[in-house]
Amino acid sequence: MTVFIVETYVVQRDKQEEFMSALKRILKYKRANPQNFKEMKSKKVFSQMFGGSSDGYIELNEFDTLAEAEKYLERTSKDEGFMKLYEEARRLLVPATYSLTVWNPVI
Repeated sequence: MTVFIVETYVVQRDKQEEFMSALKRILKYKRANPQNFKEMKSKKVFSQMFGGSSDGYIELNEFDTLAEAEKYLERTSKDEGFMKLYEEARRLLVPATYSLTVWNPVI
């Protein structure tokens, strides 16, 4: 059964360009190290256009199963190169707006 790890957050208004640069570095790292991210079927990052919190983002990370998502999270949490890039991006967020949830499709 497909599952999605869904991350939502707000980027500091004056850090938008820095954040986009950080996302690009993360993407480049993932492309250079595909073996570390093999469980992830797809990833989409969306920015909020209107409504709700301005400067909001949502990331949808797709996996075949919850077990595959857990393997991915375990491996990436030990990947020093990835974690350095991830923490750089996290510092650009508005404190207390980050959320991580797991979803599964119903239809």
